[in-house]
Amino acid sequence: MKQLMQGNVAVARGLYEAGCEVVSSYPGTPSTEVTEEAAKYDEMYCEWAPNEKVAMEVAFGASLAGRRSFCGMKHVGLNVAADPLYTASYTGVNAGMVVVVADDAGMHSSQNEQDSRHHAIASKVPMLEPSDSAEALAFTKIAYDLSEEYDTPVIIKMCTRVAHSQSVVETAERFVPEPVPYEKKIAKYVMTPANAIRKHPVVEERTLKLKALGEGRVYGGVELNRVMYCENAAEHVGVIADSTSFQYAREVLGDSASYLKIGLVNPLPEQLFRDFAENVKEVIVIEELDPILEEHCRKLGIPVKGKELFPICGEFSQNLVAAKLGCEVPEGVTLDETIPVRPPVMCAGCPHRGMFFTLNKNKCTVLGDIGCYTLGSAAPLSAMEMTLCMGASVSALHGFNKASGPESESHTVGVIGDSTFMHSGMTGLANIAYNQSNSTVIILDNSITGMTGHQQNPTTGYNIKGDPAGKIDLEALCRAMGFNRVRVVDPYDLAACDAAVKEELAAPEPSVIISRRPCALLKYVKHNPPLSVNTEKCVGCKSCMRIGCPAISMRDGKSVVDQTQCVGCGVCTQMCKFDAFEGMVGKEA
Repeated sequence: MKQLMQGNVAVARGLYEAGCEVVSSYPGTPSTEVTEEAAKYDEMYCEWAPNEKVAMEVAFGASLAGRRSFCGMKHVGLNVAADPLYTASYTGVNAGMVVVVADDAGMHSSQNEQDSRHHAIASKVPMLEPSDSAEALAFTKIAYDLSEEYDTPVIIKMCTRVAHSQSVVETAERFVPEPVPYEKKIAKYVMTPANAIRKHPVVEERTLKLKALGEGRVYGGVELNRVMYCENAAEHVGVIADSTSFQYAREVLGDSASYLKIGLVNPLPEQLFRDFAENVKEVIVIEELDPILEEHCRKLGIPVKGKELFPICGEFSQNLVAAKLGCEVPEGVTLDETIPVRPPVMCAGCPHRGMFFTLNKNKCTVLGDIGCYTLGSAAPLSAMEMTLCMGASVSALHGFNKASGPESESHTVGVIGDSTFMHSGMTGLANIAYNQSNSTVIILDNSITGMTGHQQNPTTGYNIKGDPAGKIDLEALCRAMGFNRVRVVDPYDLAACDAAVKEELAAPEPSVIISRRPCALLKYVKHNPPLSVNTEKCVGCKSCMRIGCPAISMRDGKSVVDQTQCVGCGVCTQMCKFDAFEGMVGKEA
């Protein structure tokens, strides 16, 4: 049956049709929907793992047990999972194992802009890269056959546009192959140096076989690498491209150019590139981010144009490709009125706002982490000074305090979300307890994984389907790790936050503050009625503006509350010395 399908949904459908039985992932834009959609198929066991390394190890274990498996993540998540990936390349698999990594060119929701093709090359693992939803489904299915035939994990590289755009796919029935019996093979699966040194030549031989596969272009009835010659090809340009770059080039140049569309982006064939170059006038390589296809051509002695035309940074578009190729760029539609810039802000009623206001008020140095709370760095709160990667706030806080000593310990904190803490904050906290820096860590517990769209995590008590699951007690965990000082505060209570921050920073030993209040956007959270401003009491001092709530603005010198946004959290009432905010009815239900 043919239907319109988003790229991530198509991957999930491919998992279903290929007979995948175990799915373990960590949410990360733009990969999240693959696992969310897979969870809708009851035939597959699906879970959110605490982090990407765990997810890949779960997928490997399922493969070892003889069942087809999958794990998904975004590009920075593959950094976390690199350890098992690189060694799984040596061990190989039992049943098929597929990994999806979604790159975020343009950094729509990421802290860096990396090209995951480098991981495939370095780990010597084959990588497929679809350019639309139909290929996303087809490549996912054949990835399992590749995995089992060549005894290797297989990576499918998505990107924001392919993951979140829609195109027509044709679905099929699910086929589950017979489980592969598990056999005890110490030399294959136990990677001691003596065994691993024997596996490296095997990996290199496999790479040569996969290169030959790329030369043939077709595998399992699916075209991996596609050659499209235009009429009188020798008189026209030839484009080598992958993913969305191929789509953009086709839209701009149409039938006036020839194309070598690469779907098996690692390992790359050689003769296919040479033959294509010999049959066209000149070769232009179009690829987002790093010049991997371009450098491959240059190593083969093929003269090409690439990054001298196209940027090495940012996401491409049809207009960008047209402009760089000297083609006509269609004029866009503009509005007569200038639309004001709307930078991202923490939502009205965000539970993190009160804690960040407190940290800013106390002039704390705040080392931050990855999550929606990273917006605490934005004005007017401006309460975060470092964000590196998942879990880094805790580890960096320890290093910062060890380097600076008492000079920093009295005013420096690390902040980390509950999901991020479970992902990679625990080991940093163990380091503080073990090596005894006098550090204060604040866990921002909003009872959900917020930034990627409200996924469950090990602290919420629910699994990916919303069913009751194991729930980790953060207070007990922190105490078990060696912290005597563990306290919980409600971030809507500014006085309590202020007291907690002051007291824990003054304490002569490491401490943990758990700032606990569910995300205001969770469906089960009940809010108070919205507030209003008594204009007779409001003096226009703008004290309420210091919390950066999007529901509060100034009009004609007075504060105004947008009642469509206000959730009645009451933080602003604690800011106002004139009791101008009215409408609070008791406490939140």
